Amino acid sequence: MLTIDELIRQRADDQHPGLVFRDRSWTYAEVVSAQAERAAILVRMQKPGPFHVALLLDNVPEYVFWMGAGALCGAVVVGGNPTHRGDELARDLSHTECQLLITDSTYSQLVNGYDLGPALPAERILVIDTPEGDVSGDSGSLSPYGALLTGAGGATLPDPAEAGVDESSLGLLLFTSGTSGAPKACLCSQGRLARIGSIVAQMFDLTADDVCYIPMPLFHSNALMTGWAPALAAGATVALRERFSASQFLSDVRTFGATYFNYVGKPLSYVLATPELPDDADNPLRRAFGNEAAEADVARFAERFGCTVQDAYGSTEGGAAVTRTADTPRGALGRALPGTMILDSETGQECPRAHFDRYGRLLNAEEAIGEMVSKTGGAGFEGYWHNDEANAARLRNGWYWTGDLAYRDSDDFFYFAGRDYDWLRVDGENFAAAPVEAILTRHPDVVLASVYAVPDIAVGDQVMAALLLRPGTKFDPEAFSLFLSDQTDLGTKAAPKFVRVASDLPLTATSKVLKRVLRNEAWRCTDTVWWRPERDPFYRMLSSTEADDLDQAVATR
Repeated sequence: MLTIDELIRQRADDQHPGLVFRDRSWTYAEVVSAQAERAAILVRMQKPGPFHVALLLDNVPEYVFWMGAGALCGAVVVGGNPTHRGDELARDLSHTECQLLITDSTYSQLVNGYDLGPALPAERILVIDTPEGDVSGDSGSLSPYGALLTGAGGATLPDPAEAGVDESSLGLLLFTSGTSGAPKACLCSQGRLARIGSIVAQMFDLTADDVCYIPMPLFHSNALMTGWAPALAAGATVALRERFSASQFLSDVRTFGATYFNYVGKPLSYVLATPELPDDADNPLRRAFGNEAAEADVARFAERFGCTVQDAYGSTEGGAAVTRTADTPRGALGRALPGTMILDSETGQECPRAHFDRYGRLLNAEEAIGEMVSKTGGAGFEGYWHNDEANAARLRNGWYWTGDLAYRDSDDFFYFAGRDYDWLRVDGENFAAAPVEAILTRHPDVVLASVYAVPDIAVGDQVMAALLLRPGTKFDPEAFSLFLSDQTDLGTKAAPKFVRVASDLPLTATSKVLKRVLRNEAWRCTDTVWWRPERDPFYRMLSSTEADDLDQAVATR
């Protein structure tokens, strides 16, 4: 039996450093002791109903202590997303039927006054006070949280027979990113997380000598499945940062002696946007593993910091995976596991293979792009919490439907084309956003590009791109127009008609762009918007009068 509970128990007498945070360090034995004490609190506070415990914290030691506590006593840990606010956050906690919430004095303000469900009244919200767990009040007396810890001091590990944990035991509820709609709470068993952690540890030859740097949020599957669980399985040291910081990345790597780093989304882009120094490669980092990085950034990051970067496709649900190989062509994700196909989501028929012209442009996008589906992935998908509609959409006829757009070439290489909401239709031609974004990020001044549909004044869509530029650079409309004309693989309909030069972009906590926000704002935003009317060769600034005219035209089309 392989479970997170078992992996934690294996570390109970381990005197090797298990956790470092800022200037503090805990041995694995001390970490397990702290987890056992909190497990005793959970058992004492358990009520009838789903044994669900929410953590609404940054990446602080208390997160690891409570997460391990849940695993030891059979409680299900719900990762609260602190970027959510108001009704959205309350809906997360109520939907997952949490009966206890552990948070801090900052994030507790996010839930004050909201209905968190009948299982979670105000008195069952535990506030840890400080990231270090300093439990004294101003008067020197113990806070309520401190009193709980004092009462549980010296608690031993729960009796495994009483906890009743096995591989099928639900261990986590992980919210999907919700970039297109309401997040779903994905089920993750203890056995699944333990297996993934062991596999990743073996993939990267992690040992007790490694230090795994985790700046990605612990409420997300990436930090757990490619960061914390592999470190636990290998007995490696976990090095936490509260929140990801591009400017502090290299300093942290050197301070902690980090040898391994996990990421999701665009962190590589942000780190690469920091000023380059001659000694950047003088650091202990050897391996980085994650997904959704731009292809060019993977190569640049590896060269600049002297490490190996492996980027792969995967999902919180675990139904499909694609791995980059040495012979993966430009723009491709890599090869998928056997049984992975591209299907037309309406007919269920397999899509034709992709064809390219000599410049690398996809010639048959409309017929080649479909949904990535795994015939064998259904066995690994454990479902969503109380969401039959979402479960049915993901699992059909025993096959796992990812909801992601992709296409496949004749050599079985898969190409990511965006999420299932990333289709654009311009002048009757369908194409996907992801390949256009990859082209735009070739520009030396572009850190991040997000492509999305806005309404055409007649019918269908027009292409809009939001760009985040490197510090110290300015958007040059003429030069950018010339850059686009030089990209031989950019389709004639795919060049953005509108360019939003953003000071920042709306992001999830894992640096995924919230395109639903961008689409809703369109050209009505606080950032400068440039556009190319029908016959203009170069971009020019969109005036407020022109924006009014566009709004009127769209409203009456």
